[in-house]
Amino acid sequence: MAMTLAVVFALLAAASNALATVLQRRAALTVPLSAGFSLQLMVDLARRPIWLAGIGAVICSACFQALALINGALAIVQPIFVLELPFALMIAGVVLRRRLPRRGWLGIGCIVVGLGTALAAADSSAGAQQAPMSRWVPALMVCAAASILLVGTALRRPAGPTRAACFAAATAIGYALTAALMKSATYAWDVGGPVGFFTSWQTYAFAAAGVSALFLLENALQSGPLAASQPALTMGDALLSITLGVFVYREQIRTGWFLLPELLGAAVTLGGALLLATTPIARSLLAPPGETAPAHAGGGDSGARHDGDDGDDREEYGDRDDWD
Repeated sequence: MAMTLAVVFALLAAASNALATVLQRRAALTVPLSAGFSLQLMVDLARRPIWLAGIGAVICSACFQALALINGALAIVQPIFVLELPFALMIAGVVLRRRLPRRGWLGIGCIVVGLGTALAAADSSAGAQQAPMSRWVPALMVCAAASILLVGTALRRPAGPTRAACFAAATAIGYALTAALMKSATYAWDVGGPVGFFTSWQTYAFAAAGVSALFLLENALQSGPLAASQPALTMGDALLSITLGVFVYREQIRTGWFLLPELLGAAVTLGGALLLATTPIARSLLAPPGETAPAHAGGGDSGARHDGDDGDDREEYGDRDDWD
């Protein structure tokens, strides 16, 4: 029963986060690129009602995520957040009144099948509810060092795929670390109530990690195309969450021959995410600032040729003013 509740709450958290993603990513397109990696970026975004609505959805997602983590293993709950992208594009389709093309539904199918295969093969089991500092310290140090390295690399690159991918990878680390710390903080609430929660260092650590991840995400969204950032966001969060679950909380996943279907499921999931990231609705909703039409650079599929089920790409691009 606890595992079922964990999955249900994780799905609700992913859906809430998807709504937040649609609102926040759209808001990110309305601020100047020059504000990137500056606190002014957050100030500008805070003036936009659509971004504030997205923050409300983030809060709902955090509540559902906490309930999921109380009932299930980190290695199960966080990978389910891979479904955020399909949820986001389906929500965007309703909001923008655009139809998801055939390859979009194929991408969703790949993500669902791949994720289900990987989770079933891994068969993660719950570990400890709390972890000693001897496990937290090295985990925090490695995550902090990796984030600093990725952000430093991103800042040395111009706006484009590499910069976006580095910021996205740092965001994924922040998301995974936030979830790992939140699991400990929610357990503190479960056994000690509000006093236990607010006197736990993990409570303030996960809040700081979450805010940092949000800041990095906004910069990733401004820096380059979704196809560059989505693989790191999709797989980075899931893989690092599993790693933290195993190392910090001593959760267990099956290895040996089970690694084959696990890796196959991960590959199918990643392929589905990349397929979704290249759909016209994803490009229209999440295009970098200043881009008003998809670039048909090189290749044989340029000019007026389009997938018949995708429609005219130009029609996929909504008026930004409608989102302000």
